[in-house]
Amino acid sequence: MQKNQTSYLTYGAMMIALFAILLAMTVYIPILGLITSFIVPLPIAWFSAKFERKYAIYVTIIGLVISFIIGGIFGLIFALIVAPLGLIIGDGIRNNKSKLYLLMTSGIFLLLMTAVQYIMSILILNINFVEQFFEAFEIYYEQAGNIMSSVGQLPADYDERVERALLLLKTMMPSYFIVAMFLSAIIYLSINLSLLKKLKIQVPRFPKFMDFKLPKAVLWYYLIVSILTLIISYEIGSFGYMATINAMFILRALLFLQGVSLIHYYFYIKGYPKWTAVLGTFLAIPLFTFTIILGVFDLGFNLRSYLQGRHKK
Repeated sequence: MQKNQTSYLTYGAMMIALFAILLAMTVYIPILGLITSFIVPLPIAWFSAKFERKYAIYVTIIGLVISFIIGGIFGLIFALIVAPLGLIIGDGIRNNKSKLYLLMTSGIFLLLMTAVQYIMSILILNINFVEQFFEAFEIYYEQAGNIMSSVGQLPADYDERVERALLLLKTMMPSYFIVAMFLSAIIYLSINLSLLKKLKIQVPRFPKFMDFKLPKAVLWYYLIVSILTLIISYEIGSFGYMATINAMFILRALLFLQGVSLIHYYFYIKGYPKWTAVLGTFLAIPLFTFTIILGVFDLGFNLRSYLQGRHKK
């Protein structure tokens, strides 16, 4: 017991010090900070993968306190994302969770924490980053319109086009935000799990992409949303319009992945070289709608079983 406590204190102090160094580099060294910002969770992830959760929570809390001392408010805001993220990654590894579980928990955490920080910036600092982005967007297009007008190249419906583009961007912002957070989670996991593996920590792997399969409930969600878009006419800009457009975007993106996975599976059972699956993936992008249809049929009628049966014959 005494030995375990000594190890916890020793390694905990080492990981807190390393976390503080990486955080300081991220905050105070701009160019290098772009790189170190993705590995700041590593010390806490390593510690929480090796020691019990309660010890890892202590180390995480101390890391947050030190981050405020080192980096002030900005350091604390950043640490509130990366320190718990390291705890989530390491705790998942210690409990033998799958890589998909780590992706979902990390993505949801980044999503919630970023949303909370955005709301707090509005309530406390009176700063709305989204509104500032759209204001900059409008200024850019106004300046572009002035330039085109000065050379006689301004389209007659330029203002209408800009207004439609702005409305679409505002409507799709929740989907873009969700995708960005999960892409960030993928980057964090890819970098930190690779480094943890080099540090002799046994990390989980994603199953092969050709084995990717969505729950069948996704197909029902897609069907329900599709029917709603046909029978209900939402006012443009309303909450219902916004919710339906974003739900459709996310569901279509998931079914697209399902379709691409089916393509990979088909090339695999046919024994084609791997580069053909990569080529098929690139071709699936311009054939987006067709690939979604493949995903729908695969999810609804289990095309893989049919292809496997044909292959055995």
